[in-house]
Order: sequence, then C-alpha cells, then structure tokens
Amino acid sequence: MTFEELMKGFEEIRYILKDTSIKSKETDEQIAKRFKETDEQIAKRFKETDKNFEELRRHSKETYEQLTKLFKETDKQIKETDKQIKETAIAFEETKKELQKGFDRTQKNVDQATMAVNNLTGKWGNFVVGLVLPAVERLFKERGIEVTQIAQNIKSRKKGFEMEIDILAANGEYVALIEVKSTLKVDDVKEHIERLDKFKPAFPAYSDKKLVGAVAGIVIDSGADRFAYKNGLFVIAQSGDTVKFLNDNKFVPKEF
Repeated sequence: MTFEELMKGFEEIRYILKDTSIKSKETDEQIAKRFKETDEQIAKRFKETDKNFEELRRHSKETYEQLTKLFKETDKQIKETDKQIKETAIAFEETKKELQKGFDRTQKNVDQATMAVNNLTGKWGNFVVGLVLPAVERLFKERGIEVTQIAQNIKSRKKGFEMEIDILAANGEYVALIEVKSTLKVDDVKEHIERLDKFKPAFPAYSDKKLVGAVAGIVIDSGADRFAYKNGLFVIAQSGDTVKFLNDNKFVPKEF
C-alpha cells in the first residue's frame, strides 16, 4: 500500500467519524427534545389530573355537606313525626276513653229504657190478658162450646215442640188456644197457626180433643183479622170495657 493510499484511508476514516459525531449529536438533540416533550406532556397530564382531583374533592365535599344537611333535616323530621305520633296516640287514647264513657252512658240509658219498656210491655200484656181471660167462658158459650177449664201461660218443654200458650180453654170435647197481643199482626196469626199444628204432639193429653184457635188484640193491624178469619181462627177484639168475637154467625172454626 502506498502512502497516498494510506492517507486516503485515514481521510475516509476521519470523515466517517465526523459524520458519526454529527449524527450522534443530532440523535442526542432529538432524544433531548423527545424527553422534553414527554416531560411537558407528563407535567400537563399531572396538572390536569390534579385539577380533576381538586374538582372531585370539592364535589365530594359539597356532596358530603349536602348529605350531612339532609341527614340532619331528616333526623329532625323523624323526631317531629315521632312526637306527632306520640301526641296522636295520646289524643286517640283520650278520645277512646271519652267514647267508652259515652258508650257506657248510652248503654246504661238503653238498658234502663229497655227495662222500662219490658216492664211496661209486661204490664200491658198482663192487662190485655186480664181483659180477655174473664170473657173466654162467655164468648165460647155463645158459640156453643161450654168451657169447663181455663188456664193461663201453659208451657211445653218437650224437645222439638217447645211452646207457650197465653190462654187455654177446654171441656170434654174441645180445647181452644188463644194467643193474646196488644197489637195483633198478620205474622202473629201465622205463628199461632204453626203453634196449633204442633200443639197435640207437645201436649199429648189433649190429643183426643177437637182443637180450635183464637187470636186477640186491643189493636188489630189492617188485614190481620181477615187473615185469621180465612184460616179458621176466632178473632177477639176490645169492645168497651170487655171483648167480643169479630167473627159473624156464618163462621165455622177450623179444627186442627
């Protein structure tokens, strides 16, 4: 190799080293720029993140304060409601006591009135029976039935045939059952007809006798007398100081 060729080789090596140095410097600058850009981006992101965290903290604080205020208000309302409930319960108990007192007074008045009505009804019923009873013998004698026995408030306790007869009039051939009401109604006549149908099983001692029925009333509802007449019952009504049969002479009593 000649000297010239050697120098040329050194020159090429120097050029390569210089070019490499330049490129290395450029690479370092690029890397530094990239690092700087990255640092700026990271700093920006941290700044944004701090801002977001600050907003979140502020929002959390506001939410906490709102919730705290709401809880306090709710607790206050609960206490007020509980107080109102207690006051209402006390008022209810007082009202209940007053109502009970009123009910007790009313019940007492009702009991007294019922007792008075029952006493009056009993006395009135006894008066009506007392008006009819003395005339029974005379009334049936006028219809050809000689009464030899008269009994009042006859009762049967035979199972299935329990009943009470206001007035029973009998002789050797006939037995008459008389139902007495202060006010005679159609339903009273119907009940007496049912009573007549059950009489002989309830009172077998009279099973061989001819059974007839009669109803009596100081006041007789419209239609009750006609209904009794059509069903073959004697009808007894007040006439002055005594009583009489409303049945005409054509009437023929039904035998039960």
